[in-house]
Amino acid sequence: MKILYFCSRWGMEHLPPAELCQKVKDAGYDGIETSLPDDEVEAKELLMAIADHDLQWIGQHWDTVTPDAGQHITEFEQRLRMMAAARPLFITSHTGRDIFSFEQNIDLLELARRISKETGVSIIHETHRGKFSFAAHLTVPYLQRSPWLRLTLDISHWFCVAESYLADQAPAVELAIQHTDHIHARVGYKNGPQVPDPRSPEWEEVLNAHLKIWDKVLKLRKQEGYAQFTITPEFGPWPYMHLTPFTDTPLSDQWELNAHMMKLLKYRYANL
Repeated sequence: MKILYFCSRWGMEHLPPAELCQKVKDAGYDGIETSLPDDEVEAKELLMAIADHDLQWIGQHWDTVTPDAGQHITEFEQRLRMMAAARPLFITSHTGRDIFSFEQNIDLLELARRISKETGVSIIHETHRGKFSFAAHLTVPYLQRSPWLRLTLDISHWFCVAESYLADQAPAVELAIQHTDHIHARVGYKNGPQVPDPRSPEWEEVLNAHLKIWDKVLKLRKQEGYAQFTITPEFGPWPYMHLTPFTDTPLSDQWELNAHMMKLLKYRYANL
């Protein structure tokens, strides 16, 4: 099974697209995970730069956030259709709201499914705080109700929400693993979605907790005959990134953390 590694554009939106794509290419990534700018000219420039550098791209939908359910579903459809028209490898979506009812979130998931069928672009849904999938145990009913549902697993959010490594929620995690088609490889901990530096020995336990779950995902997908799988290292900027108090100085370099995670996983899964 071939594993493709994608670089998140999050935190690097300031870079000109051609410069960003060259940096990503030189670092050894296979592509970029990104939303598209609202401006059509800027979106076209970004997509052209990705193609010119022979990179693939994953569409990331995160920007439908209104608490009004009626307005939310309208904006959700507009954003997903716009992104699908640009033909990404697939779309990973921050879907719904934790404040919506089960039925309201199901409506959004069903809409995404229809759009996927109509456009031929797969739409999967990220486990993320504030969304329908904000906690492991509360995602279970959605997976049981909609067995076709596929996930981007960002387990860091669930560790943070539960203030645990979910040892007491193993069935919920196992069910999510069965539905996972993409991984966001950020390391979170019991009290936050991102450790300052996963290379530091004080975070070894939590890094291993993530690796154990990622290992299970990849082993299962390989057993099922997947030809390829995708991973995006996703350490982010402030406020995910810790800062030195009273300064704007990050404790670590975001680019270096993600490059380290990619190299760690490439080595770990080299013979998968």
